[in-house]
Amino acid sequence: MNSMRLRHQMYGWLLAGPFVLTLLVFFIYALVRTFYFSFTDYNLFSEAVWVGFANFSALLTDKLFIKSFFNTIGFSVVVTTIQTVLALALAILVNSKIRAKGFFRTAYYLPSIMSSSAVALIFIWLYQKNGFLNGMLTSLVQNQPHLVVAVATFVIVQTALYLNDKRKGYPISWFDPAWAILSLLIAGIAAFVSSSMGWTITTQETVEIIWLDTHQQVGPLPLTLWAIVIQNIYTTIPTYMLLFLAGLQGVPGELYEAAEIDGANLWQKHWNITVPQLAPVTFVVITFGIIGTLQMFDQVALLQGAAPLESRITLAYFVYHNAFPPGGTPNIGMASAAALILAVITLVVVYIQKWLGVGEKANV
Repeated sequence: MNSMRLRHQMYGWLLAGPFVLTLLVFFIYALVRTFYFSFTDYNLFSEAVWVGFANFSALLTDKLFIKSFFNTIGFSVVVTTIQTVLALALAILVNSKIRAKGFFRTAYYLPSIMSSSAVALIFIWLYQKNGFLNGMLTSLVQNQPHLVVAVATFVIVQTALYLNDKRKGYPISWFDPAWAILSLLIAGIAAFVSSSMGWTITTQETVEIIWLDTHQQVGPLPLTLWAIVIQNIYTTIPTYMLLFLAGLQGVPGELYEAAEIDGANLWQKHWNITVPQLAPVTFVVITFGIIGTLQMFDQVALLQGAAPLESRITLAYFVYHNAFPPGGTPNIGMASAAALILAVITLVVVYIQKWLGVGEKANV
């Protein structure tokens, strides 16, 4: 009996061995070394010299560190809030009774499987002064009269199709994507006819926004980071949508049926049933979102010379910039101190979001 138990324990350790070894080397050992180096003056080429809290004191007066701190906090709050709300909305949409549900689930999830580096390079091209984004905005401004006609036609046709299905007793939402495609087609025809008849005309205004190579501050973030916000949300929403979609599968349908009997509308059902029932998933999504945004690095690093350092700096990139400065001497002590501060901030922010009411259990 003892030999069998010992054999089972040995098999368990053999299976867990690679993970435990990775944890010890790349986390525990790395954390201990980072903690030690944060109290030293070390440049990778000479012996580390103990300097106590000098690195932490220097960070408090370092303008680049302070800038990266506020950039990181603002970026985390903005991205986590927007991506959580949009991911939940998309999950509810593709979980509802709509036509071609499988197609839309696949289409909405595709951005998350794309390479982060490839997406960053594509967005750099999009954000050029004469790039696709400014070209698209110019087209929108110049064709605003045609768009007004198209949008008005879309709303009218979509509403008519929705009311027709509701009259027939079909359980359909106004946002049904299948009907939306037909409505968009009719709206496009209406805009084309309006333009051909001369009822609407194109203006000559142009849009030349400098998205990356600028120090412009827009609200809590530099304009460059707002560009990264769009890019980050585009790539992360699909994954969180999938988590919410999995959570929606576990919400009892009887709750919605009881709410319908009580006369609850669609908004009331989602606010009083869906959101409380998804509290565990929301906790996971927000936690992952906070950790991911606070430690966001690759999208900033790939910008390189396309944007000024001050307008794109985050805490994670500040650590990298001090550890491997371009053409300079590494400052591992400052990088380690900043890394520890980033770790503490991550833990504190996750605890705060839990303390503010995002629980780990569903509210029954």
